[in-house]
Amino acid sequence: MKKSIVFFLSAATLFAVTSCGGDSEKTDETDIVDSTKVEDMQVSPISETFFQVPSPGEMLTFIKMIGNNSKDTKMLNPASNAKNYTDAKSKALNFGIYSCDLSYCSIFEIGADALKYFPVVKTLGDQIGVSTAIKPEILKRLQDNLGKPDSLALITDDIYFSSFETLEGSKQGPTLACVVAGGWIESIYIATQLAQYKANSPIIERLADQKYTLENIIEFFKKHEADQNVASIKADFESLLAEFNKIAEKDVEAAKQGDGKTKVLAGGKQLNITEENYNIIKEKIKSIRNGYAQIK
Repeated sequence: MKKSIVFFLSAATLFAVTSCGGDSEKTDETDIVDSTKVEDMQVSPISETFFQVPSPGEMLTFIKMIGNNSKDTKMLNPASNAKNYTDAKSKALNFGIYSCDLSYCSIFEIGADALKYFPVVKTLGDQIGVSTAIKPEILKRLQDNLGKPDSLALITDDIYFSSFETLEGSKQGPTLACVVAGGWIESIYIATQLAQYKANSPIIERLADQKYTLENIIEFFKKHEADQNVASIKADFESLLAEFNKIAEKDVEAAKQGDGKTKVLAGGKQLNITEENYNIIKEKIKSIRNGYAQIK
């Protein structure tokens, strides 16, 4: 089962973008089953316009799938920092950040740390108005599924999506925007900490494609930019997009069959990220993320 976040907008353009810039095949490469509980996906009524943003765990799942089995937690936001977040913006941003850290621990089979991050997510969730989405019994589900990374990943995704639905249902758009910003920036921050630049690397290509996800997140922010917290985050993300926009595009040649005939498998343009592009974007992401987490 796979869920995705859907934002509904009033604009006339349709956006349906995942972490690989619209390539749905890459995001459906694994099936995740919760051995304790599998809930049916709730589909919101379709409006005129929507776009999708991946869960924080989607990029991390992809990284693990292609062979990275990191157990490093030094890059995560320490749980002890939670006490520093006292205003609405920092609480919502770091609820997103900690939700991603919880996903990382679940996906990479660091069960003890998953249990450590859950109370932090629960506490911040209560403070931003999603207490109904994070029920105490979820902790038992986590404990019962230690050693089962697929199940843990599903549970942590459920926490994130349930929180999303609660904020959306209660019309807390600015808070939701901050949560999405925190979750996305943390997932990309972790990915860049794990991935060293290598030409034609699947991870590096996937990170370059985050340009498209970023564009669509910014479109969502525009709906709530009257809120000064959202406006400031939007400015941060626009400065990051400016660096992504420096990535050159290249034409992708059609693949050829063995008999000499041409069969188009993937055509058009492809982002051609250089090591210089990557390192600049990596540092920009780190700066934004550390600012939100208040890490110097």
